[in-house]
Amino acid sequence: MARVLAGPFFCGALLGFLNLSGLAVEVTVPTEPLSRPLGGTAELSCTYSTSVGDNFALEWSFVQPGKPISTSLPILYFTNGHLYPTGSKAERASLLHNPPTGGVATLKLADLHPSDTGTYLCQVNNPPDFYTSGMGLINLTVLVAPSNPLCSQSGSTSVGGSAALRCSSSEGAPKPVYNWVHLGSFPTPPPGSMVQDEVSGQLILTNLSLTSSGTYRCVASNQMGSASCELTLSVTDSSEGRVAGTLIGVLLGVLLLSVAAFCLIRFQKERKKEPKETYRGSDLREDATAPGIFEQASRRAGYSKGLPERSSPASTMATTKSKLSMVV
Repeated sequence: MARVLAGPFFCGALLGFLNLSGLAVEVTVPTEPLSRPLGGTAELSCTYSTSVGDNFALEWSFVQPGKPISTSLPILYFTNGHLYPTGSKAERASLLHNPPTGGVATLKLADLHPSDTGTYLCQVNNPPDFYTSGMGLINLTVLVAPSNPLCSQSGSTSVGGSAALRCSSSEGAPKPVYNWVHLGSFPTPPPGSMVQDEVSGQLILTNLSLTSSGTYRCVASNQMGSASCELTLSVTDSSEGRVAGTLIGVLLGVLLLSVAAFCLIRFQKERKKEPKETYRGSDLREDATAPGIFEQASRRAGYSKGLPERSSPASTMATTKSKLSMVV
């Protein structure tokens, strides 16, 4: 039993002795996140307590949002009495107290960019001091006003249909909230027919009517400012379209009938203008053939194709009789 208690007691006493003897490195940073406006200056407070020796070293590094600490990028080093800025922030980074040997290792970052948002690590190393991690974390947010949002729409825009209006800004910190407004003096939409999500910037319109038409404005805002865009929604009535189509068909039919009637009347008038041929019984044509003679001539023509031409007695007699009749 004495051996069991001796272990924890000895370790606690050793830690207490190390702490009292100054072999511990303790780093203190703010617990609350830090916010500064775009283009401004941020002072990231960091203090430490240790017995500064020849091996004292300070390092500031940066971690992008959502990434692990192992991916941190260096900003500056202080070692062997010299300061070494490094990385993309080197020209804008400095120490509030240089050299940082008096217990203050505060980082000063000027001309803040949107890319400066993230986690900053203040790490003090002072061998042979080894107690505690010697590191502190500070979260910095660079405040940026929303950029001009982009408005878009999708869905059916006919009466009774549903449409979705969307609004989004590419920049803005903290993330903007979105608010849609229907411009103009229109009746209040029925409950549930106009639902918006302030986080995603989406406006859902259901059971559309002709009064849903008009201009809609989306306002993106945060604590740094606001920006807006507008969109015009045109709701159409499909029944009016069918009526219009029927009316156009009727008008085309009437037009075709009118053209046909016009052509018919024009044709009738042209026929009336043409001269008509009249036949009078007393008029004789010079090339007319007496009845009976045409038949005999036809028969002779038929026989003449295969036989030598002969004069038949019957036809001679008929001709003689005809001549006698004419003389009498």
